[in-house]
Amino acid sequence: MSVLVNKNSKIIVQGFTGKEGTFHAEQMIEYGTNVIGGVTPGKGGSEHLGRPVFNSVKEAVHKAGADTSIIFVPPGFAADAIMEAAEAGIKVIICITEGIPVQDMVKAKAYIEKYDCTLVGPNCPGVITPEEAKVGIMPGFVFKKGRIGVVSKSGTLTYEAADQIVKAGMGISTAIGIGGDPIIGTPTKDAVKLLMEDPETDGIVMIGEIGGNYEAQAARYILATGNKKPVVGFIAGQTAPKGRTMGHAGAIVGGHDDTAEAKMKIMAECGIHVVHSPAEIGITMAKILKG
Repeated sequence: MSVLVNKNSKIIVQGFTGKEGTFHAEQMIEYGTNVIGGVTPGKGGSEHLGRPVFNSVKEAVHKAGADTSIIFVPPGFAADAIMEAAEAGIKVIICITEGIPVQDMVKAKAYIEKYDCTLVGPNCPGVITPEEAKVGIMPGFVFKKGRIGVVSKSGTLTYEAADQIVKAGMGISTAIGIGGDPIIGTPTKDAVKLLMEDPETDGIVMIGEIGGNYEAQAARYILATGNKKPVVGFIAGQTAPKGRTMGHAGAIVGGHDDTAEAKMKIMAECGIHVVHSPAEIGITMAKILKG
């Protein structure tokens, strides 16, 4: 079993023939991901990277059985692409696009709630189940198969956490980059819940950052489950000045509870093993699992 994506996922690329879509689709195919085609309106019936191009997501679902989509569509059109995927019957929608207007995402998130689908992102690195499916822009070679799940707001820290876990002699079950925008499809708690319920995940790394309350919600959920799996947590932005956006659109301290210090305190109180540096993630998890 895996979370969200696996070797059997039937993946399409929205924005398939564009520069970004082409580059990352090539990387995904080279990794061994089951990319069955892509969508570019007006280019249906043609072929790209040895895969069929469809005019719409609905056509890709009907003709090829697509169930997962990754979106490389410009910001002004990305929310429409998300809604199109949900309406067509796609079950897992992974939106990489950065810079989508907040108002567009408010509308898109409300719209897809009536459909049976999971949105990851936007402004995220994607999802990877090592040696099965890389649906995103992460460097696949960093991720080795194992039993530690990763949930992260930060793309680069997702890769760093995976590297630390592998160097500590473990590997990754599934890594989920949830994105750092103010409005995202899968908040930290929901991603952690998926891994908590996955029988092939023994421990979880949860990486957050300043701004918002996603980490606190996740921490309280973890406590409510009785801490059935060990969680190692890290919060980025420990030295960030109040009132300034740091890196992500959602990474701004609006009040005391949004600070790294406050989040780390809540996480520790809920039984999460909080580390102060990404370099401590792997060794901390290894010590916990070895008892």
